[in-house]
Amino acid sequence: MNRDVFVLVESNTTGTGRLFPAAARTLGLHPVLLTADPSRYASVGGAEVVRADTDSVEAVVDACRRLGTARRIAGVATSSDYYVETAAAAATALGLPANAPADLASVRDKGAQRARLAAAGVRVPRFTVAGTVEEVLTAAEETGYPVVIKPVTGSGSLGVLLCADPAEAAGHARATLDRAFNERGRPVPRRVTVEEFVSGPEYSAEVLDGTVVGVTAKHLGAPPLFVETGHDFPAPLAPRDQGAVTEAAEAAVRALGITLGPAHVELRVGPDGPVLIEVNPRLAGGWIPRLVREATGTDLILGTVAAFSGRPAPVAATAARGAAIRFVVAADSGRLHSVDGVAQACAVPGVVDVETYREPGAEIVVAGDFRDRIGHVLARGASAAEAAVAADEGLRRIRPSLAVRQEVPA
Repeated sequence: MNRDVFVLVESNTTGTGRLFPAAARTLGLHPVLLTADPSRYASVGGAEVVRADTDSVEAVVDACRRLGTARRIAGVATSSDYYVETAAAAATALGLPANAPADLASVRDKGAQRARLAAAGVRVPRFTVAGTVEEVLTAAEETGYPVVIKPVTGSGSLGVLLCADPAEAAGHARATLDRAFNERGRPVPRRVTVEEFVSGPEYSAEVLDGTVVGVTAKHLGAPPLFVETGHDFPAPLAPRDQGAVTEAAEAAVRALGITLGPAHVELRVGPDGPVLIEVNPRLAGGWIPRLVREATGTDLILGTVAAFSGRPAPVAATAARGAAIRFVVAADSGRLHSVDGVAQACAVPGVVDVETYREPGAEIVVAGDFRDRIGHVLARGASAAEAAVAADEGLRRIRPSLAVRQEVPA
């Protein structure tokens, strides 16, 4: 085999992460997944799997050089938020396309990111970085309740909570600051941000190579959590708001140095315009790239692989439709008995994909973040509103059945 190699440093285990190898093959590249634990992946999308210490930039570079003895390494990237710095540092060491690792480090630290954005004149919520419960309570009092408390690293709404009073703030801060490792077993900073709560609808701008490709409308579950329960693309924004969101998102990625490849920029739009919540130096999760492709024909995954392998890939829209996704979210913890109604959901006009993520017998533990999703319904229509109606109807037909755990009295 003499095709150029595209290296993925780990991968998302859900969503569109498994589609990256197919995009690499479309561009004539041979996909290789470097992973410390191949057993994490039920599917790798047909990539060649190579074991490596992916927590070490040196080990990743060495693995790439071994792969490159007979074939050329064209690019190194990742679909996982946790490994963007490692992948960029390895790519830089190998002389391949990448954003600056130092910029990515500050982007992934939400406190450092906010400071850079504020200094560049991008409107962000009032915030304070805190490392103790006492600092959290002082910051919350100064900001004014309710406040959003979140860890300085992470994604998927993990550890993000709207706190209404000092008791809630202290309890959540203590639990978050006591957490030494993330769900991948990697150490995490023991710091949080204490932020002003910004009211108004939430959107995300999907950015590629510094340019907004489109804006997604987000559906959130009930507060105090921020679980994303669905998305509509394109967002039904007035032209003035669309322009303001686009301008804010592009200003943010310029200020942060994320001008190559994807960025997922989250904002809220209030009476005074958009407020930037955070920038993620990766593609969106939640199947948003699939929505973009269904609605416009633009393949953001293909564009990402092209960007990090130095290949041209047109991302111009070829259609003007709408797409929507609704997630099946577990309401309670327990053992999953069944997920009924899948065939009925598939029969809804406009529904193009129904998927369940858990097998019967799986233990469901409601965590208040993206891990509560147990399936989805994805629809396409002439407009985002038409697709949303189909996705909502499909979701109504899905009926999860759980054996709910009974609390044993002490």
